[in-house]
Amino acid sequence: MTTTTSTVRPARMGPQIPGLGNDPASVRQRVEVMERLLERSIAVPGLGRAIGLDAVMGLVPVVGDLITAALGAWLVWEARNLGMSKWKLWRMGANVAFDTAIGAVPVVGDAFDFVFRSNSRNLKMIRKHLDRHHPQSQVIEG
Repeated sequence: MTTTTSTVRPARMGPQIPGLGNDPASVRQRVEVMERLLERSIAVPGLGRAIGLDAVMGLVPVVGDLITAALGAWLVWEARNLGMSKWKLWRMGANVAFDTAIGAVPVVGDAFDFVFRSNSRNLKMIRKHLDRHHPQSQVIEG
């Protein structure tokens, strides 16, 4: 005679970490954090303007630009998963490509990264899409 015992697994183990889901609110949270990291995570004293990893990594020839291009492409991938139109995805990809191409030019590219913020432009398009198609994902900032 064999007996079998069934084990019941809990639906969730431990607290859920915000921003790890596939729902629009989690995607919004992830892309906003990535944009902040890439474009405005480091305060520059005296300038009144923050810079991010995009500008800092751009100082490292070739490798820095490729890393920030990959991170910018990740934002486009997240937008694709949200169901954004192909036209908007092409525009977002063009922003990343333009930023990468000009950013690769020594000296000029470093100054350009300070002014042209492709990830901020892309986040604006993602927010607009989320606000229109997934209004429940909006965050009220106080």
